[in-house]
Amino acid sequence: MADRPQGGGPEKGTPEYNWLYGSKGQQPAGDETRAVPQQSRPDETQRLPAVRRDARGQDSPRPTSPPPPKKPLSSSSKGKGWRPTFRFTWLWAVLVLWLVFLIAIPLWAWSKVDKVEAFPTGGRPDDQPGTTYLMVGSDSREDLSAAERKELGTGDASGQRTDSIMVLHTGAGPNLLMSIPRDSLVEIPGYGSGQKINAAYAFGGPRLLVKTVENETGIKIDHFVEVGFGGFVDLVDSVGGIEVCPPFAMDDPLAKIDLKKGCQEVDGPTALGYARSRKTDEKYGDLGRAQRQREVVSAIGHEAVSPWSIINPVRYYKLNMAGASAVRVSEGTSPFAIAQWALAMTRVDGENGLTCGVPVVDFAVNWDEERSQQMFTYIIEDDTSSIPTSLCTPEGFPR
Repeated sequence: MADRPQGGGPEKGTPEYNWLYGSKGQQPAGDETRAVPQQSRPDETQRLPAVRRDARGQDSPRPTSPPPPKKPLSSSSKGKGWRPTFRFTWLWAVLVLWLVFLIAIPLWAWSKVDKVEAFPTGGRPDDQPGTTYLMVGSDSREDLSAAERKELGTGDASGQRTDSIMVLHTGAGPNLLMSIPRDSLVEIPGYGSGQKINAAYAFGGPRLLVKTVENETGIKIDHFVEVGFGGFVDLVDSVGGIEVCPPFAMDDPLAKIDLKKGCQEVDGPTALGYARSRKTDEKYGDLGRAQRQREVVSAIGHEAVSPWSIINPVRYYKLNMAGASAVRVSEGTSPFAIAQWALAMTRVDGENGLTCGVPVVDFAVNWDEERSQQMFTYIIEDDTSSIPTSLCTPEGFPR
């Protein structure tokens, strides 16, 4: 046997090993010696982001990915956020409509108020501080049907006179409501002296009455307001009735009343009878009636400014419409002036204002020349706060 090379390994080129080494440097054919493919290495340029470190050298947390987009609200979710806005919008709409109603109704009522020429020309007092209204209650039956005259006990008297005459003054001091008894003996221009003052209205209407009052008192009248029988009843009923406090029982078939002594609620027809009755007042007669008329006027004003008059739309409407049909005002009187008059009528109840009768000396009715002039001077000078209680009395007699 031939000697094998030292080292124990087969000799290169030996046939039985050609399958491994090939012949003459050639690679073996076929797939027997295919090398296992090498795995590709990762790109060395792709590196993990560096970890941020804070000022102390500690690792900061990696930035988080942005939150996923919110899912759209379902129809039920939308309703929860939509209802409050919807209700708030409706609340504003109702409030605006209510304010429009509160403003529109008085303006509409004002358009229905009758206007009259009430002021004479020439020879009038100079302008005076404060504002003075001449208020009259007309006893005309023209606006009443036969059935209403019977129900209210007004009779069928023809002509037109003033059943009540009052002067309302507003200004720097307390409001003053002063009654002028309708039977007061005065001089009526063109008709002589010794005339009953309410005849001035029958002779020459509002103009002659205003002139007579200004001549006798020296007080300049700024506005004229007339209230009729029918309108008076409607006005009382529009506020749901008023409270009156007779100091004695009053049973007057002619006035259609039968009232017990003490405070009680009455409706429009009863309030009218209470204000007109004088035969039941054996002590003061017409002077006592004037006092009750001021009481009724004040009671109407008190009810008219009740919060219920604003909150209740039906009552608010009726009150404005009744007021419009109840009164006639002088030409040139503005809605603002009438609003001031209505407000002033709520402040003449003795606590917020003064209610007086013209100072008199007897039941005839003759005015007390000295004391009445003192009263008129306080009004002319807009100094009602200085009027002594001895001068401002319910019947006009000194106390």
